[in-house]
Amino acid sequence: METAAALTFRDATDADVDALVALIESAYRGDSSRAGWTTEADILEGQRTDPEGVLEVIKSPDSRLLTVERDGTIVACCQLEHRGRHAYFGMFAVSPTLQGGGLGKTVIAEAERTAREEWGVTEMHMTVISVREDLIAWYERRGYRRTGRMTPFPYGDERFGIPQRDDLQFELLTKELG
Repeated sequence: METAAALTFRDATDADVDALVALIESAYRGDSSRAGWTTEADILEGQRTDPEGVLEVIKSPDSRLLTVERDGTIVACCQLEHRGRHAYFGMFAVSPTLQGGGLGKTVIAEAERTAREEWGVTEMHMTVISVREDLIAWYERRGYRRTGRMTPFPYGDERFGIPQRDDLQFELLTKELG
């Protein structure tokens, strides 16, 4: 089980962009992602993000890219965006070789604590590709609930990947932050 003491949480800087893009890509795309269970390699090819997308999150005044280091190496990250009474959780990635050991649980708990304490939000929102049943079940075990509210997948915008099936959409998941 991962202990938070062995981890350093900080906001990403411009200097982290390349390492963060590499981490996010490794967690979701291509053969490297198959080492972990969060891979999307079977449903999406192409990129998950790019340096411009990561830099946009870092620079946005209402957003932060929480970066997680262990022994000076970035091992996980997530985006937190302040949206009024709720925060949006996205761009979540854990190094594929470290998945399944509790690191993701530690990161999401820290993200929830950070959003609640720094912004006073009462709810966390995220969107997950609706066919990712295993991933949705993982979030449900962390207290998130499916809303049934769907938004279309951006077919034709290769910044988000090249879909390998035609039934992709995002489902909104929410969690009350007590």
